[in-house]
Amino acid sequence: MTHVADLARDIRLLALDVDGVLTDGRLYYSADGEALKVFNTLDGHGIKMLQASGVEVAVITGRNSPAMARRVRDLGIQHLYAGREDKLIALRELWQTTGFSAETTAYMGDDWPDLPAIRQCHLGATVPNACDAVLKHADWCSEREGGLGAVRELCELIMYAQETLDAQLAPYLAEGQ
Repeated sequence: MTHVADLARDIRLLALDVDGVLTDGRLYYSADGEALKVFNTLDGHGIKMLQASGVEVAVITGRNSPAMARRVRDLGIQHLYAGREDKLIALRELWQTTGFSAETTAYMGDDWPDLPAIRQCHLGATVPNACDAVLKHADWCSEREGGLGAVRELCELIMYAQETLDAQLAPYLAEGQ
């Protein structure tokens, strides 16, 4: 854990894949062909806390769906790269736009298209139900599967390493609540 905590201490930007990370990776289609996605509120609150602690969050996904765009907007995520199969090119564009770099970025993904970004970033993260190649190359793997609180684990890890977790938790522990 010490090595990963050292990596997490430097993170100023967290970039996330969607399918298999923010969702369980399954695709649901309505009768009219609309793709439906299920998001976990634990992940959402973790993202909000991480942003409040000063770390920016971005989403880079190969798909483009109204449900996903709505969730990103609802979470106040400012950086969305949708319909982007080449995650590393999108990540480089994000760095150019924001001024961040590989040395200050964590990336969480679960499949082959995520590998270049995972390997390029300071902290490459994944989920236990990721493909074997991603599991092999990631610096850290959550205990929870994608779509079931894995992103929350990473958010808390980063805040813990940066010593901002207690400040984010404090309002929920205040007396008189």
